[in-house]
Amino acid sequence: MLNDASPNKSRRDFVKQTGLLAGGLLTAPLLSRANYFAGSDDTIKIVLIGCGGRGTGAATQALLSKQNVKLVAMADAFRDNLDKCHTNLVNEISNTLGADVAKKIIDVPAERRFTGFDAYEKVIPLADVVILATPPGFRPIHFEEAIKQNKHVFMEKPVATDPAGVQRVLATAAIAKEKKLNVVVGLQRHYQNSYRELFKRKDMIGDITSAQAWWNNDGVWVRPRKYSQTEMEYQMRNWYYFVWLCGDHITEQHIHNLDVINWFKEGYPVKAQGMGGREVRKGKDNGEIFDHHYVEFQYADGSILNSQCRHIPGTMSRVDELLIGTKGKIHCNAANITDHKGNVIYQFDKKNAPNPYQVEHEELFAAIAKGEYKFADAENGAKSTMTSILGRMATYSGQIIEWDKAINSGLDLHPKVYDWDALPPVLPNADGYYPVAVPGVTKYV
Repeated sequence: MLNDASPNKSRRDFVKQTGLLAGGLLTAPLLSRANYFAGSDDTIKIVLIGCGGRGTGAATQALLSKQNVKLVAMADAFRDNLDKCHTNLVNEISNTLGADVAKKIIDVPAERRFTGFDAYEKVIPLADVVILATPPGFRPIHFEEAIKQNKHVFMEKPVATDPAGVQRVLATAAIAKEKKLNVVVGLQRHYQNSYRELFKRKDMIGDITSAQAWWNNDGVWVRPRKYSQTEMEYQMRNWYYFVWLCGDHITEQHIHNLDVINWFKEGYPVKAQGMGGREVRKGKDNGEIFDHHYVEFQYADGSILNSQCRHIPGTMSRVDELLIGTKGKIHCNAANITDHKGNVIYQFDKKNAPNPYQVEHEELFAAIAKGEYKFADAENGAKSTMTSILGRMATYSGQIIEWDKAINSGLDLHPKVYDWDALPPVLPNADGYYPVAVPGVTKYV
């Protein structure tokens, strides 16, 4: 995190200045009134792009921050998603802060509700802060446009689904830094007090020699195909099961655990090998993703992360991280540090700890309100996303995949055209089943 701005700078001056700091990287026009804080100079206008469950949650947390935040526009591929999200937001804010407050801070009339693939282009100009919560395949495009238009950003993880997308986010992250635009990524363990305190004390375990990470549970929803849907609409509705949209569950969910290990290691893996497949996800509605991955990541110092994620009902559930050092162990979910005999040498008290999902918004909006530049999460978000993609490439291929070759591979999984009648990059066969990666046959680099 960075803090280069004077705390005495006014909020209006800060928002204006951020649009003028592009330097030679990107030509930034003088900001219109849409880029200034509205009303009495302290209202922070937000727009929401992606109106599913996580988008609803992120917008709620932004509105519940201690700053003067107002939601002024919404965008989603589908109008039913958008309207449901709006209703849920109004109900949640009304129940928490009262109906009168909800009317004031949720100001999204019909003319500022946009749908379709290009909806993001219509809402970004209206914002001071853009919330990006669509399926992750669209994150590089939306992030690039938000930074181009000089907006602060909260974006959910992961930030891409392929190496080409990661490279695009890394390039945009550099521009965001140059413009001093705050960017927070929804890897919320960085904003969770227990993890922060464990990180401060990681030297208690000496040099980290190995680690383990788990995201094992039953899995998520399935949305069956409807008769009237085009193939593009079906995949968009059932996005979790298509790699170009989701990245597979190793990327969409297990990124949290992989990111923790990267954070504590203060680096990223140099190569990976692993195994995976489909034991229960074998139906037509299960798209192309695996239901289990086991990956051995190796860091530059030779230390190993053994990583597993599984979506199989009835099996052991665990979402956790363990770091092993020369002097002891960090048990992340238990929030403690032990020596090698099992004696607890530090215990964080999780009682009354704040919700990290709320903390990330509190800290972001507090910085913006004070005219501070503090958050530059996009680069780490991109590299932890790439860590998960590296693991996926290893399990899909069954080969040893090196970081440098993978990130520079140019692999781009996305369609050339975004349109409801366009064909997505992966299609079902005559029997309705999608092609699935085969270890030993699927090739990458």
